[in-house]
Amino acid sequence: MGKRILVACGAGIATSTVVCDRVERLVKENGIDAEVIQCKIAEVASKQEGADLIVSTTILPTTYSIPALKATAYITGIGTEKLDEKILSYLK
Repeated sequence: MGKRILVACGAGIATSTVVCDRVERLVKENGIDAEVIQCKIAEVASKQEGADLIVSTTILPTTYSIPALKATAYITGIGTEKLDEKILSYLK
């Protein structure tokens, strides 16, 4: 059974595309079967059912029933390896 990762940003366009590509590459390189779903932060609450992890480029408006990580590192380029490790730790 594969994992489901929600990648969310404010508008569901630019920054989440960068993060989406990065997360997809990360799971592939580590042999993890995962589906990466791009969405708007407003949609996360309704989509978290059945998902394993939220990776957000924006401040999360609420707490969710699954782990949520901020993906700022992928946009700034600072601390990306640490974020990679965090994401992988939730998926293994």
